[in-house]
Amino acid sequence: MPGRATGAYSHSQVVNSFADLYIDTCTLGIKGLRDTIAAGIEARDGFPADPNDIFLTDGASPGVHMMMQLLIRSVNDGILCPIPQYSLYSASIALHGGTLAAVAARQKGIAVRALVVINPGNPTGQVLAEENQRQIVDFCKKEGLVLLADEVYQDNVYAPDKKFHSFKKICRSMGYGCHGECGKRGGYMEVTGFGFEVREQFYKVASVNLCANISSQILASLVMSPPKVGDESYDAYLLERDGILESLARRAKTLEDAFNSLEGVTCNKAEGAMYLFPQIILSKKAIKAAKEAKKATDAYYAIRLLNATGVVVVPGSGFGQVPGTWHFRCTILPHENKIPAIISRLTDFHTKFMDEFRD
Repeated sequence: MPGRATGAYSHSQVVNSFADLYIDTCTLGIKGLRDTIAAGIEARDGFPADPNDIFLTDGASPGVHMMMQLLIRSVNDGILCPIPQYSLYSASIALHGGTLAAVAARQKGIAVRALVVINPGNPTGQVLAEENQRQIVDFCKKEGLVLLADEVYQDNVYAPDKKFHSFKKICRSMGYGCHGECGKRGGYMEVTGFGFEVREQFYKVASVNLCANISSQILASLVMSPPKVGDESYDAYLLERDGILESLARRAKTLEDAFNSLEGVTCNKAEGAMYLFPQIILSKKAIKAAKEAKKATDAYYAIRLLNATGVVVVPGSGFGQVPGTWHFRCTILPHENKIPAIISRLTDFHTKFMDEFRD
């Protein structure tokens, strides 16, 4: 970094592997940091990673918007986003003039371009099995779809019978390679499986946004290169990392059990990420009250919960759900010592709400 400082812009370089195209690292990110991230990807997946395939971003959102800007060329372009899905995708698709679609939409003249997969899942907290991932890759290959893999929560896996596998690793092991990946407010997107001409278009779109915040670039490189055995900080890092993950797993289980104890609520086990997505069955009286308030039923429940307790959940209607069903998304992020009080407030509210709207 010029001046050894985290200033506004990173500098330019020439990358011969890009056919002598001048690549501006205020777009891609600092070369040394991209080298570190590429090495981390190789260590994780067992397959090569090219630093010049990596774009450093200020988190997932810029990477998602970049992909949508390239994939969506008209209102007749569709993106597959299996529901429930994270609203960043539905919103960015709408922003760029595209359509949420199913493959069958091709019969209506929609050009279906890509499939979005969030693993570990948001809002569901599920972790895909390796065989499921292979089926998804085969589906994308068969249908000619770009696979957009959002793997923000790859370190957050709690189910003992589940393990995170990157879609790049799955694709490479099957002889394919389309992959996108983003992180926290500091993140990276690896774009593989495309030719030089396509990558040049990615570069042009990225140039519009200039560089990611340099502090976030450094953060992304550190995430992919944590302390290793023998490093002075390794023991402290391991203790802190495992302590956080074990606490998150306990919080998830405590909230899961609490939701399943409530009348009309069922909640799947959180296998990863940071969310639970319980389903709630509400009475006709509650549904009617929500309609009168001009709210979706689960949004009406969430607003009443917020006003009564200060507890914030996100209604499932914001993520997409089977018509006639209602859900809400709950994070497992509150400090562990606050979880009992949250459960107490939520339980008290839910009991009164169900009694108030009993048919």
